[in-house]
Amino acid sequence: MNRPALPVLGASALAVVLASTVALTTTGATAPAGPLVSAQSAVDPVPVELGSEHSDIAQRKDHARASAAAARAAAEQAAAEQAAAAVAAAEQAAADKAAADRTAAAQRASRSARNADPRAIARALLAARGQAGQFSCLDSLWTRESEWRWDADNPSSSAYGIPQALPGSKMASAGTDWRTNPETQIRWGLGYISQSYGTPCAAWRHSQANNWY
Repeated sequence: MNRPALPVLGASALAVVLASTVALTTTGATAPAGPLVSAQSAVDPVPVELGSEHSDIAQRKDHARASAAAARAAAEQAAAEQAAAAVAAAEQAAADKAAADRTAAAQRASRSARNADPRAIARALLAARGQAGQFSCLDSLWTRESEWRWDADNPSSSAYGIPQALPGSKMASAGTDWRTNPETQIRWGLGYISQSYGTPCAAWRHSQANNWY
């Protein structure tokens, strides 16, 4: 007849059983009739609650990711604003340079015009009007008025320039450089003569009779 196989105990469980047996033998107590305590339960660890700790770790990770994303967005925004500011500064610099170039060109043209012979300018403009034969009268008129000086200034009447416009600011209708450009002054003067007298010779006759035109 075969005997049933006895269960094999681990070292820890065996030690517990032996200790219990020794204690019963020493005291003379009788072992309880119930089943022995499971050796496995004697060595199982007490479970620890980890759910809240895992939740805290996940929240910290989410916060760190959100902070990193916000930092990246802020850096990208700052870089975009810096680039836009650089473009605007470059455009403004280009506009300032263009304006400075125009001003310099106007100043050169004005210097060139001041150095030009105003009588030659008047001859050319009269010829363009079909009044080339009127130059001698114009020459007499403006020699009397200003000696053909573009900066002639009459302190008693505020008349100014070659045609002695009264006031000189009237010549602004012919150009913003009316203070220094003989051609601008001559263009205005010829226009004034044409509207008021028709021809330079008629204006000269009026000047001779009235000492003004």
